Amino acid sequence: MKRTEMKKKLMMALLLALVGLVGAGDSALAQGRRDEGAVAAQAPTGTVNINEASPEQLERLPGIGPARARQIIEYRKQHPFKRLEELTRIKGIGKKTFARLRPLVTLSGPTTLQ
Repeated sequence: MKRTEMKKKLMMALLLALVGLVGAGDSALAQGRRDEGAVAAQAPTGTVNINEASPEQLERLPGIGPARARQIIEYRKQHPFKRLEELTRIKGIGKKTFARLRPLVTLSGPTTLQ
């Protein structure tokens, strides 16, 4: 097969693939917009006082399950939190998790997270 024929077939295959993706992309985009609305409606409101919260209240935070809630409580018994960034000292709470938690945690006041 000549190089020009191969190029033509490849271009045709790419064109057909793109046409298929455009049609699929429209419905995926619409689905994504619906999902964003659902996420926004379910976004947590309020804060959790990490120095006083119960295990159940800590578990309301994204990425915090029973084991991590226990780790937070054990840590604060030894070292009450003075800075929110100290949460990264808990195993499993890295920069990304902390970035998600930061707007939802506080060092004082009542726990109001819904």
